[in-house]
Amino acid sequence: MPAITTPFDARGDLDVVGLRVLLEWLAEEGMHGVIAAGTTGEWFSMDAEEKAKLFAIVGEVLKGVMPLIAGCNAFTAEEVLSNAATAADNGFDGILVTPPPYVRPCEREVVAFYEDIDRRTPLPICVYNWPPGTNVDLSGNTLRHLAGLDHVVAIKNSTGDREHFLEVMRSLNGLVRIFGIPMTRAGAELVLNEEADGTMGAGGVLGRTQPDFYNALWAGDLQRGLEAASVDERIMSDWFRPDYTARFGSAQAVFKTALNLQNLPGGFPRRPILPLSDQDTAKVRTTLEELGRI
Repeated sequence: MPAITTPFDARGDLDVVGLRVLLEWLAEEGMHGVIAAGTTGEWFSMDAEEKAKLFAIVGEVLKGVMPLIAGCNAFTAEEVLSNAATAADNGFDGILVTPPPYVRPCEREVVAFYEDIDRRTPLPICVYNWPPGTNVDLSGNTLRHLAGLDHVVAIKNSTGDREHFLEVMRSLNGLVRIFGIPMTRAGAELVLNEEADGTMGAGGVLGRTQPDFYNALWAGDLQRGLEAASVDERIMSDWFRPDYTARFGSAQAVFKTALNLQNLPGGFPRRPILPLSDQDTAKVRTTLEELGRI
């Protein structure tokens, strides 16, 4: 379920036409769902009106086609709930929420934040553990507590700590859905042997290859799954560090460049995110050329 980019034009305005083309392409490529206004979608530079417009278009194009998850991150529970209400009005199926960024709340404050959302959310919640963006790596105990809230149905655990990820996955497997499985041989073994749930992220820039990792494994075809995994592994190793932060530029600009180079509507990032330099664009181009994508 890719966390999709938000296409902006050269002036920084939402590219409505490009967005529709991107959504239709993602559907044609067989994505299992999409996340709009997530980290990759630059939620932090959009106001409430723009998010409402984004959610309306995503809902119009993809409602009933696949599960729709709305990134509702904010500094306060009230703003999260306002975003969630807008998402619900536009046919979304759930919300994705990190702890408040920048604040670096303590465990008690994190729990209270999610409890405040849980009491009034109109949609199911996916808790998003994103240490690079929040400066908090939610502990196993905290995640187990949050998994017991009435509306929490999933956890996107984007920790760079593999052992922490596995411990949480195994302790909560069957209670909530756990996302963050790497598209690797190790990830394939988790899917085949431990019924691991899936992946949210990577912008969907490889199209059908990324959902086909799971499609192949669910069909019992390990070899085809590993072939798909090898392509995803290449972009992750070339463009990203083990903690999922970009090796050059910003992740949003990397993914948008990858889409643009494939003649897809990535568009421009919005400040403070800048387009990649010519040197860094060449790095993305080299990877895509060697993978036979362009």
